[in-house]
Amino acid sequence: MKGIVFDIKRFAIHDGPGIRTTVFFKGCPLRCWWCHNPESQKLRPEIDIRKIQLDGKIFEQERTVGQWMTVEEVMKEIDKEVPFYEESGGGVTFSGGEPLTQPDFLLELLMTCKAKGYHTAVDTSGHAKTEFVERIIPYTDLFLFDIKHLDLQTHRYFTGVGNRLILENLAIIAKSKSRIIIRIPVIPNINDSEAHLSELRQYLKSFSRKINEVHFLPYHSFAKNKYTKFHKTNKMSDLVDMKKTDLYPLVKSFQGDGFVVKIGG
Repeated sequence: MKGIVFDIKRFAIHDGPGIRTTVFFKGCPLRCWWCHNPESQKLRPEIDIRKIQLDGKIFEQERTVGQWMTVEEVMKEIDKEVPFYEESGGGVTFSGGEPLTQPDFLLELLMTCKAKGYHTAVDTSGHAKTEFVERIIPYTDLFLFDIKHLDLQTHRYFTGVGNRLILENLAIIAKSKSRIIIRIPVIPNINDSEAHLSELRQYLKSFSRKINEVHFLPYHSFAKNKYTKFHKTNKMSDLVDMKKTDLYPLVKSFQGDGFVVKIGG
């Protein structure tokens, strides 16, 4: 079986506990305005042309973003880091894009990792067929679950899809034994209002402590050049990067309701 991957990051420390290998799947059903991996959106390889200056001359270097790989090829890369998983309590994280866009490939990788005793995590938007989510739950130790916005129309406007399926899938995962960390990309003037965050706190509290850890991801413009290279429209080109200090009031409010809170992944 093959799937399309656009990166494999070794020694990752922000995608779950310990030192991890993060496998980035290509393909995503969302088109978030603030996406920091726009090269991950299309479910096919894309060409990236890099310009390199050497001795006053500019050279163009072409590379393909997105590679079809077998489960065995991906596992060969994952297996290289076993000593670090064992020493740090780490493991493997499948991210994207949206890994559930390639459900069979994801499932086989998760099953293989669990058979080897690796800790597994899936970083997901939650926008996938419920049957796909249910299939991977038994092999997923940790879900890094994104919530962009609770309002259906606002979510659809800024991501291209509604949130009903996302919230339904979160409820299903919350009934399982898998651990859940909520990740919230904080985007100025979109989902950072006091009213929305208060609603979000109450929503997460409704899960009766099954969900008690929240990570805030402050908006940054690191991907600005990617939009130019991949000929994509950057709808947030004028937005100023957020600082960690901008999120301190949010951290305090969530901690006041008993949540374990972290800034960044």
